[in-house]
Amino acid sequence: MLGEVPQVRIDYRVVGEIKRQVAKQIHQWRQSAAGPVSRASLEQRSRGWINEAVALWSDGVAAQRGVGPLPAEDAAVAQATFDALHRAGRLQPYLDRRDVEDILINGHDQVWLDRGDGRLVPVAPVADSEEELLELLRDLARNTEGGLSERSISTASPSLALRLADGSRLQAVTGVSGERTYVTIRRHGVEDADLADMVRLGMISEPLRAFLAACVDASKNVMIVGPQRAGKTSLMRAMLRQFDRDERFATIESEFELWAHTNDYFRQVVPLEARESNGERGPDGRPVGEITMLDLMYWALRMSLSRIVVGEVRGPEVTAMMQAMTNGQGGNLCTLHATSPQLVFDRIAELYLEAGNNRSEALAYRQAANGLDFVVFVSMTDETKIGGRRHRYVSHVLEVTGLGEGGRPATNVIFGPDVELGELRAVPQRYPACIDDLRRVGFSSLHLGDRYGTWEQPLELKVGSR
Repeated sequence: MLGEVPQVRIDYRVVGEIKRQVAKQIHQWRQSAAGPVSRASLEQRSRGWINEAVALWSDGVAAQRGVGPLPAEDAAVAQATFDALHRAGRLQPYLDRRDVEDILINGHDQVWLDRGDGRLVPVAPVADSEEELLELLRDLARNTEGGLSERSISTASPSLALRLADGSRLQAVTGVSGERTYVTIRRHGVEDADLADMVRLGMISEPLRAFLAACVDASKNVMIVGPQRAGKTSLMRAMLRQFDRDERFATIESEFELWAHTNDYFRQVVPLEARESNGERGPDGRPVGEITMLDLMYWALRMSLSRIVVGEVRGPEVTAMMQAMTNGQGGNLCTLHATSPQLVFDRIAELYLEAGNNRSEALAYRQAANGLDFVVFVSMTDETKIGGRRHRYVSHVLEVTGLGEGGRPATNVIFGPDVELGELRAVPQRYPACIDDLRRVGFSSLHLGDRYGTWEQPLELKVGSR
């Protein structure tokens, strides 16, 4: 049952001692190996050494107490040791649970799981002290896929952002949060879905699936917008699946979450990931080792790519993203945080002003009007506090039609909620101005003709349902 401490109690002092023994064996084996050691070979060897060490420990306990540990205890110690060496240590059992949306750590002894049903369930600690928790985070930083050894956490470098091996996003802070270290791990429940899967999950309707697919095929620039945890990244991944497998494009991310380069689907993707500094500054005053999203954007613009995909625009890279949208071939995708469709362009303007260098609100509006074709807004209705569930769905698709009154981008609502129907989700409202471009890639206008049969089932709401 979720939240219960496992029945087999594990002595993590024993785990730590066996880990140190096996780590020495691993080091000696690597030193004597003729060439590089594969991860699979390393883990296979480790399993054998761990099992041998656990058997010796178990025999010692039996000799001392007159009765040995149960087989389940031996197995639990062996698995905990393996997790400590090659995975996420005491955190790993929670990462293995697919029914968990978020893992919240408020210091070493307070760990909570969020299943998405509004309840936070306390579970066993992931460390025995704050220093042990910090060491766990440092291990994760050293061992994370891609070898981002520059990333660490300490009082001198109090923030850590990581993408874990399973794709989860970790954010930790220490030294600025009292005496405790705080960690939030966001899970990804939808990894390899395409747009048809988004229909089955209830995020989009069949007409909207066809429309978004046509936007990709017609090389329209699309920005996916919404609040945190609404499902922007999941929808982005699904839209990527509409790309041709041999199309050459780049993904630009602070931490890899799109996984376009790891799923064996795309053959020409160029994955680019930002890098934090090592905490030092060079003669030019710039953090040593730092590679920003803006750096990656400028590099990508020189790589003869057909498209650029930015996992999340959150800073100065918005300026380069808009340049790519206005100067490139089109078909670029990105996501942005905003709490309502009406705030999208103000949010873009805020990021422009933060970028400095005399960039203005007027420039932001002009480049957004010239570069963006569509804004797709993803909403979330959370009724977990009243016994319901979280509903994630696209509520608006706005077509950007150029500059309007007051110098702001003008938009048409192509898909939007229908107050008369009591429908919060996006239903067709009108034809886009670029309908002929969509028709040329096979889109049928019939998809925009039925406002009433768009969704197969009503949204199951506790409040406001039909």
